[in-house]
Amino acid sequence: MPGHRATAGTTALLTLLVLVLAGCSTSRGSDTAGDGPVRLTFWSALRGSQEVVDAFNRTHTDIKVNFQQVPSGEQGGWAKLSNAARAGNSPDVATVEYPQLPSFTIDGVPRDISKLLPDSVRRKILPQALDLTTFDGRTYAVPVDIEPMVFLYRKDIFTKNHIPVPKTWAEFESSARELKKAQPRSRIASLFTTGGTLYMAGYAWQAGAQWYQTSNDTWRVSMDDAPTRKVAGYWQRLKDDDLVRVEPGSSQQWRAHLRSGETAGYLAGAWAAGSMMASTPDGKGKWAIAPMPQWDPAKPKVSTQGGSTFMVTKDSRHPKEAMEFISWMVTSPDALKAKLASGVSSAFPSVPSLVPVARKEMDTSYFSGQDIFGLFGKQAEMITSSWKWGPRMVSTTTSGDDGLARAGVGSGTVLEALREAQSRTMPDLKSLGLSVTTG
Repeated sequence: MPGHRATAGTTALLTLLVLVLAGCSTSRGSDTAGDGPVRLTFWSALRGSQEVVDAFNRTHTDIKVNFQQVPSGEQGGWAKLSNAARAGNSPDVATVEYPQLPSFTIDGVPRDISKLLPDSVRRKILPQALDLTTFDGRTYAVPVDIEPMVFLYRKDIFTKNHIPVPKTWAEFESSARELKKAQPRSRIASLFTTGGTLYMAGYAWQAGAQWYQTSNDTWRVSMDDAPTRKVAGYWQRLKDDDLVRVEPGSSQQWRAHLRSGETAGYLAGAWAAGSMMASTPDGKGKWAIAPMPQWDPAKPKVSTQGGSTFMVTKDSRHPKEAMEFISWMVTSPDALKAKLASGVSSAFPSVPSLVPVARKEMDTSYFSGQDIFGLFGKQAEMITSSWKWGPRMVSTTTSGDDGLARAGVGSGTVLEALREAQSRTMPDLKSLGLSVTTG
């Protein structure tokens, strides 16, 4: 496993943070607990959070946590947290996904936890996960899970039609053509028109793209660099040749195609295995999981799709206790057991030593006994750390999805959708006072 290196969210990001945080109430520190326990507030949309909090409260006397379930980000959770932070009353601890962390950091919502995060905890976390929460050597959140992209596929359909499981993207295209020929109504995967920009980001990341970079206090945005053009052209060809199904992600339509076998594959983060088990139970014994196809098998690279982090907010009056709570949630086997008691999950822990717990709690009969966590672990070690999310990914993905929807009906291309996402994001970045360039 590669050693940890603090990577950059950037001098440009850090410069803005200094200005933003100078006006924030980050110096309040912890209140004294007095005669009773320190009381923390925790907001999260993650399933199982109440069970985790209950387990913590049962086993800790000096800290007690009040949990509030919030909507998922796109359904209002991000806005709720932003509004609370602007009002100076955000919770002590909050959950945020990786792509949104830079935006919240620029807005001054999380505090710098570089000194709060114990070295004993830092050493346990997969370095590639911590890279995504560390900007210019400063850490702003603790990774909960990290989700290497994999290929879920209908093993029964592939076997019946003697179609090889693709190891490369060239083989993926060949297998797509064979599947369409063998079962004219079936397709190997979907090109998503809703939520598709983040999937395209994962494909581009794996190919070596860098949509966001910084140098000399300037953000460089390039959503049409050479690797991205290669990926966009590839998916455009699959779409034009009717080798993939064009449909909204996570839709009832998409689920129906998975259940019927009309869509025989799904490229997604490790979390998707558990999601499929819960939402498509009649697929038991039919599905298997393979590594993500590679562009160059001699130099395998993996990207992520999905995953969450815990932050200590700037408004917390108990940052040390908040970090103690987060550390327990991220590293304790009891915390993971409590989370999994709420329902099946294949999320890959950011702390690899917890994998045996996740494996033990998982009934893998859905995947015919396959050691899916062993596969996820190997893929996680190949996650490339060159990728950085941008300062306003909500705006970027919304614009990109609009373009992908048009591309899906032939009114544009995949590459044009990404270029439009870039052009429509630029004013948002400049409004933050950032120096921005393209190319």
